[in-house]
Amino acid sequence: MPDLILHGGKFTTLDRGRPTATAVAIGDGRFTHVGEDRDILALAGPSTQVIDLQGRSVLPGLCDNHTHVIRGGLNYNMELRWDGVRSLADAMAMLKRQVAVTPPPQWVRVVGGFSEHQFAEKRLPTLEELNAVAPDTPVFILHLYDRALLNAAALRVIGYNRDTPEPAGGQILRDGEGNPTGLLLAKPNANILYSTLAKGPKLPFDYQLNSTRHFMRELNRLGVTSVIDAGGGFQNYPEDYEVIRTLARDGQLTVRLAYNLFTQKPKQEKDDFLRWTAGSKYRQGDDYFRHNGAGEMLVFSAADFEDFREPRPDMPAEMEGDLEGVVRILVQNRWPWRMHATYDETIRRALDVFEKINREMPFDGLHWFFDHAETISPESIDRVAALGGGIAVQHRMAYQGEYFVERYGAKAAEATPPVKRILESGVKTSAGTDATRVASYNPWVSLSWLTTGRTIGGTSLYPRRNCLDREQALRMWTENVAWFSNEEGNKGRIKPGQLADLIVPDRDFFACSEDEITGITSLLTVVGGKVVYAAGEFVAHDVPPPPAMPEWSPVRRYGGYAAWADPSAARTPVAASGCGCSHGCRVHGHDHIAAWDSQVPAGDLKSFWGSLGCACWAV
Repeated sequence: MPDLILHGGKFTTLDRGRPTATAVAIGDGRFTHVGEDRDILALAGPSTQVIDLQGRSVLPGLCDNHTHVIRGGLNYNMELRWDGVRSLADAMAMLKRQVAVTPPPQWVRVVGGFSEHQFAEKRLPTLEELNAVAPDTPVFILHLYDRALLNAAALRVIGYNRDTPEPAGGQILRDGEGNPTGLLLAKPNANILYSTLAKGPKLPFDYQLNSTRHFMRELNRLGVTSVIDAGGGFQNYPEDYEVIRTLARDGQLTVRLAYNLFTQKPKQEKDDFLRWTAGSKYRQGDDYFRHNGAGEMLVFSAADFEDFREPRPDMPAEMEGDLEGVVRILVQNRWPWRMHATYDETIRRALDVFEKINREMPFDGLHWFFDHAETISPESIDRVAALGGGIAVQHRMAYQGEYFVERYGAKAAEATPPVKRILESGVKTSAGTDATRVASYNPWVSLSWLTTGRTIGGTSLYPRRNCLDREQALRMWTENVAWFSNEEGNKGRIKPGQLADLIVPDRDFFACSEDEITGITSLLTVVGGKVVYAAGEFVAHDVPPPPAMPEWSPVRRYGGYAAWADPSAARTPVAASGCGCSHGCRVHGHDHIAAWDSQVPAGDLKSFWGSLGCACWAV
């Protein structure tokens, strides 16, 4: 007897034996039957939940092959997201409102997920504009891997002054008297940017739990049901994993998460991996929270950050020796690994090491792979294939493509990364985002980039011959990712026996226009046979988390990826089920359309919406 039946849908299963269906039955967290309405509905028992999909299209749940949910979740509620905002004027209006409600000693942070090219103005704010909007509240804005903008209040709090020495690999811009202006540059690595961000206030543990739940809910809103977490700088194991472990223990994960361990200590990488392989077992955990091996940082001497505004960095001579020491430990302990590598020059040198070790200690099916690989050559792709490795691509070029073209030319950008060539070679490949500090976590931006070849700023990077069709792109975000977490046959398709993860998008991915792809959200997201997000006609099935904490959190007002400025919501306000309000508010998400929110006096959300009779704004 199924726990859940979904019927009346148009299912794209990605199962080549049965590519379409109208209904599914789910039991014990897995698909038990996939077929037609009359056959599936006949399986229902008295306790079976039945949901009519009303002719909507259905896709397998999306899986991000490279993201930083564990780190990002700790801070999500503190961050003002400019992801998807189309004008700098709107972005600065959001910033001004957030400054007005952010109490001291807190900062206002805009941490990645956007590019100046997405704005109509095609520029970042000036430091003068930041100081005018926020004379007293510290503001930190991170733009990709290249720079951070700090207002004068942030400089005062952090303590940067004329006596602050220049950081290794970075630059503090100064005025004629040697005083920092507020602009920090990565030259060539981002350590100065991230070490400065790390100086800001942190949320208490209970707030971090709440923050991570809201980040997962935002991913669910966009159709993400599973991720591979690539670790991240300033993310220590096991200390910074306690929040996600607690949520996993308490059954509160709404996104499946496989995590890699990322070394934090230059020149001590071997010590980290010796300790971790002695105390952790590969694949320990369950289908919701599981260890996935090493990386993306294996050794600091091999980290080639992709700031395309700067020349390609040459890796030091000690790279091969450092890398060999770590990879030998991993092969001995049968741990898979992932390795950050932007440029083919780095990849070739790493492959020399891998091939040497493989001759002495065969990899024998270990699922190792390169991340990013923007400029990987055909020769390197063939070498990866010969070693049985994979290549995990992310949509960083959608955010930085203009800078790549400026430095290397449009011709070089036509196959950066060469996704079509990788697929044709037979090398395992899949797609992700590398969110949240560079690109956005929105999977539909990646799916648009893969199928159209355009950046978020509208630049056409790839000729059509180098783009994927929509089914190929969808497979890159579903069944292909399973190899990278060693879960082939367990997820990625709507097929009996596989994990019951699916989404009902708000428009048909295969039929909508190219310009609509980045605007897709989910109306119903199911993970393990349980509804984890519902909106629109399915909102009655929603079970939201508690309101975002703290009460000044930008999530309360703006939500996530461009949620505050959804033009379709502005045209047709949706009255919330049980709210009794007709003012366009979206129940449970607590984000209100721009047309109404623009009238809210700063810091007075509760009284404003209360005066309109809105009962769903929770503070």
